[in-house]
Amino acid sequence: MPYVTSAERFGIEKGRQEGELLLLTRQITLKFGELPDWARERLEGATTDQLEAWAERILSADSLEALLNE
Repeated sequence: MPYVTSAERFGIEKGRQEGELLLLTRQITLKFGELPDWARERLEGATTDQLEAWAERILSADSLEALLNE
């Protein structure tokens, strides 16, 4: 297994987070319509773990507020 530097690890994690954000944004838009500014800001400031949790919860969420409020 090749050595992965900390900079490469950071880049991999950043790419993963951006992919999660893109997919979740698309899912939310399809289910609830256009994202309001407050939701977009919340998503853009989220960690990868938060994005993953929301991606699972979108299946049962009744509203955008219920999805993004912890």
